[in-house]
Parts: sequence; structure tokens; C-alpha cells
Amino acid sequence: MSTKAYVLIETNVGKTKEVLTALRSINGIREADAVTGEYDIVAVVESDSLNNIGELVTGNIHTIGGIQRTTTYLSIME
Repeated sequence: MSTKAYVLIETNVGKTKEVLTALRSINGIREADAVTGEYDIVAVVESDSLNNIGELVTGNIHTIGGIQRTTTYLSIME
């Protein structure tokens, strides 16, 4: 069974399109959409374990230039 998480991303001014392009090229990111509100992007992340979700967020998402901060919510029901 896979593990799913929602990653809310705040980008630096003018960097949303660049960040979206980078996110969409990462394996494990099922969707990434620009949104309105407090955050600029919501990404849906899936992997086979919670550990892999953590590695994906810290090792792949956090290293993208133009990201100011992220908040990750794990899905607990499907």
C-alpha cells in the first residue's frame, strides 16, 4: 500500500512557475498545482513508505531553488 502526502509550498516572489516545472519532473510527485491563498503550490506526493516520503520532501523538494517554506500533511484515510 502506498503512502500519500500533501505538500503545501510557499515560493519566493516570481518563482512559482519555475518551482512547478521542477516539481513536475520529480518521480513520486503525482500532481503539483498553483493555488491561491497562503501557499502558492500544492503537491500530491506518493511513495511506498513514510520514510520515502520524508526523503522525497527533504532531499528533492527542499532543494529546489525558489521555495521559501513547506508544510507536509500525511493522508490518513482513503
